[in-house]
Amino acid sequence: MEIVTVKNLTKIYPPANNASEPFTAVNDISFSIIEGEVFGILGPNGAGKTTTLEMIEGLRSMTAGEITVAGISVIQDPVKVKSHIGVQLQESEYFDYLTLSELLDLFGSLYNRDIDPDKLLEQVKLIDKKDVLVKNLSGGQKQRFSIASALVNEPKVLFLDEPTTGLDPQARRNLWDLVKEIQARGTTVVLTTHYMGEAEVLCDRIAIMDSAKIVALDTTQNLISKHGHTKTGEPGTLENVFLHLTGKELRE
Repeated sequence: MEIVTVKNLTKIYPPANNASEPFTAVNDISFSIIEGEVFGILGPNGAGKTTTLEMIEGLRSMTAGEITVAGISVIQDPVKVKSHIGVQLQESEYFDYLTLSELLDLFGSLYNRDIDPDKLLEQVKLIDKKDVLVKNLSGGQKQRFSIASALVNEPKVLFLDEPTTGLDPQARRNLWDLVKEIQARGTTVVLTTHYMGEAEVLCDRIAIMDSAKIVALDTTQNLISKHGHTKTGEPGTLENVFLHLTGKELRE
């Protein structure tokens, strides 16, 4: 069953600075996300990944198109949509003077929920840090806590925007395990990442964006079978697929 549907989604910004033409960040894209899957959105810098996520989350207005989440229109009832989704927060959005438990209690109150901080912290392997301030956590611990905070309202869809950027290999693998556990509990996960190995391990299906459009969407294995071939006969990889579809030019 589809839990997210996106139809003809477009985001156009008016000309900025000395530009004479408007900028199209997302150009008439359509796709759906199946309940219970891990769905990846990949693309070079500036491809439109984060803008797409933010429009689905109701955090950024759309120029045209339709989005529904759990059967609810993002345009017509964005507040209700937010009650069904979890969005990973960045460290800068926390209060420095509250402990992890206090922060989770605060987030629960925003949803009018009486939550158990210990249960959430157990899920992300941070129960021993319950009385610690966020600023005193390691990078991997901060990322795990950001996911705990996004699970406060027991969301149907969890959005993760480059969740392992800057983490060492051990912390990254730990977070992969956490994403798999969250999926196993029935939550749909939507993520963006620049790590091809991460997407290959975690994602059931992947949409590859380039220049504001979706250039491919399929299961990971089908993408590799169709586009991951190499001239030397080496085994196909998602990185080969990505470079084949988006090119090798640097994107700043």
